[in-house]
Amino acid sequence: MAYAGFGLVCVLSGTPLFYLGGDQGPSALGWGVVAVGSLAMAACGAVERSGLRPALRVLLWVVCVLAGIAAFGLLMDIITLVFGQGVDSGVAAANHVLAAGGVLLLAATARSVRRPSSGFVVAAPVVASRPVQLAACAGTVAFLPYAVMKLIWASGGTFAGITGQEMLAISKRNGASGFWLTLESWGLDATVLLAALGVFLLWGLVRPWGRTFPRWARWLRGRRVPRWLPLAPALIGAATLAPYGVFGVGYAALATADVVTMRRGDFHSSSDALLVGWIGMAAFAVYGIALTVATRSYWLRTRSRGSLSAR
Repeated sequence: MAYAGFGLVCVLSGTPLFYLGGDQGPSALGWGVVAVGSLAMAACGAVERSGLRPALRVLLWVVCVLAGIAAFGLLMDIITLVFGQGVDSGVAAANHVLAAGGVLLLAATARSVRRPSSGFVVAAPVVASRPVQLAACAGTVAFLPYAVMKLIWASGGTFAGITGQEMLAISKRNGASGFWLTLESWGLDATVLLAALGVFLLWGLVRPWGRTFPRWARWLRGRRVPRWLPLAPALIGAATLAPYGVFGVGYAALATADVVTMRRGDFHSSSDALLVGWIGMAAFAVYGIALTVATRSYWLRTRSRGSLSAR
C-alpha cells in the first residue's frame, strides 16, 4: 500500500522515479510502481482471505521479481553514500529502498507455509558443496583483470589508451568525494577495495567461518554469525550485480559483433571503451552469478534443522 501510494504521488507530481545513468526517465513510468504495489496488495489480500494457494504463491513470486527489478540500483546508491558522494536522486533512491523492502516481505509471504517434513532431522553441512565452492573460485578469479586495470590507473599507469591522471581528472569532473580522491592519490582504487570486500563476503557464504566467527574475530570468536549479517548484503549484491553484469556482457557482445555501437564516453575510441566494458561487465556477471549460487547455498544450509534438503 505504501509503495503504490508513493508511486501515485510521484506520478501526479511529475517526479521521475527511474534514471538511466544520469538521465531522467519519464515520470509516467511511475504508473508501473503503482501497478506493482497494487498487484502486491491484491495478492496479499487474497492470501489473507483464502490462504496461500499454489496460484497465489506463483503470483507472489512474480510480483517479487517485478519489485526486484524496481529495486535495481540500490547497491550503487549504498556505495556512493559510503564514499561520501550523492545519489542521482533522493526520490529514486527511496524507490529502490521501498522496492527492496517489498521483495523481502513478498518472499517471506510466499514462503510462509512450508511443506510438512517426514519427521526426521538432517543436519545441514557447514561447508558448501564442491560445485558451490568452484563457483566462488570463479567469482574470485573474475575480479582479477578488473582489479589489475583499476590499480594500473590508480598508480598513474596507462590502460586502454587513458592515463591515470586522465582518470583522476574524470573522477573529479564526475563529482567524486574527497575520500575517494584521497584513496586515488595513495595509489588505491575504491572499487578494488569494494571488490575485495565482495570476495570476502562470497567466501564467507561457503566456508565455516561464515557461520561461526573464527579465531581472528577476537571478542566474537566461537559465537554464531547472525543469519541476516551475510545474507542482507549478499541478496542486495546478487540482485544488482548479476543482471547488471549479464546484460552488460550481452551488450558488449553485440557491440563486438557491430550490431550496436559502443559509446566512446570518456575514452579516446570506441574500441578502448569496449575493452574496458568487457573487463568490467565480465567481472560483474561472473561474480554476480557466483554470489547468487553461494547465497542460495547459505540460505539452505542455515535454515531450520527440520529441513530435509541442505546444499
